[in-house]
Amino acid sequence: QSDKASVTITSRYDGVVKRLYYAPEATAYVGRPLLDIETESTGATRIKEHPEGQHKSLATPAVRRLAAEHNVKLAEVLGSGKGHRVLKEDIMAYLAQQTGAILSTPTPEPPQTDYLTRHVPETTKVQASHASSFDGIKKDKTEPIKGAEPNPMFVTSFHLPVFTGCDVTSLVILRQTLKPLAEKYGVTLSYLPFFIKAASLALTSFPILNASVDEACENITYKASHDIGFAMTTSQGLVVPVVRGVQRRSVLDVARELARLRAAGQAGSLSQTDLTSRTFTLSNIGSIGGSYAAPVIVPPEVAIGALGRIQLLPRYNADGELHGRHILCTSWSADHRVIDGATLAKFCVEWRGYVETPGSMLLHLA
Repeated sequence: QSDKASVTITSRYDGVVKRLYYAPEATAYVGRPLLDIETESTGATRIKEHPEGQHKSLATPAVRRLAAEHNVKLAEVLGSGKGHRVLKEDIMAYLAQQTGAILSTPTPEPPQTDYLTRHVPETTKVQASHASSFDGIKKDKTEPIKGAEPNPMFVTSFHLPVFTGCDVTSLVILRQTLKPLAEKYGVTLSYLPFFIKAASLALTSFPILNASVDEACENITYKASHDIGFAMTTSQGLVVPVVRGVQRRSVLDVARELARLRAAGQAGSLSQTDLTSRTFTLSNIGSIGGSYAAPVIVPPEVAIGALGRIQLLPRYNADGELHGRHILCTSWSADHRVIDGATLAKFCVEWRGYVETPGSMLLHLA
């Protein structure tokens, strides 16, 4: 698996798998055996000795860095990995041999388990696959980020932008219908509660966008709660209060909480809880007349959206007739170190589906 794709590794040999060194979903380490295959030709042995003289050494960037730090020439080190690959422990053993000192060793790799003998029939043929899915995040879940090592050029979020337009004519009509009912509950119904609720529904399908990464971009934490922030201008400047647990709230409840946060923001009385620990952010630039933007991700979040103003624009229908439609421009950014373009685009399509057909949100009410 690289930072872009997961691929199936085909075997160069015909035979029977006799041993697996890792369980499914476990991290397989570079230079270590993955599996043993029994072929028709027997008597094969693993060669560990290098030919006399200098040779081209195989090693990962981390091992090469370790060697450089200790002024060790890789060509002089006997590699114990596959294909004579030099491992970290080979460097440490070489240094100990040269100096006679007892050196601290790198964090040991997990023991290799003979998983096959316990769980796989003896006649299992060579086959590899990887699948990952989410049935909904019930509680926060942290796991290592899979794929290539982060590019040192991108020590902070590497923004991946996506722009799209939405026909929200149906939402405009629905809001006009529901406004009088919301007012009976003391709530002024804007478009933002619909947008926030649609984001929560889409995040349920794509939980990687409702996540955080650590500073080194080595671990990702999928957040169970959809704590969605929205940028708001106040007399004290820009603030981003948070609507917590949007996945459990109705559109009316989101609108009520937005009203509370807006009032507290204008009064300068937002609490620390109101302003911290959000998992996803929406910026409503349309409230001041903007259409498209390039929203900037605020770590440790991994995604953000910006919503433009709704404009009445001419559009052709399926019969070629020109009609006025209400069009919303949206801009999205994701951290490309952990989110690929296809995932962000699919999220945008699902979010757009909810705001273009707002009645579909009813199907997801608890």
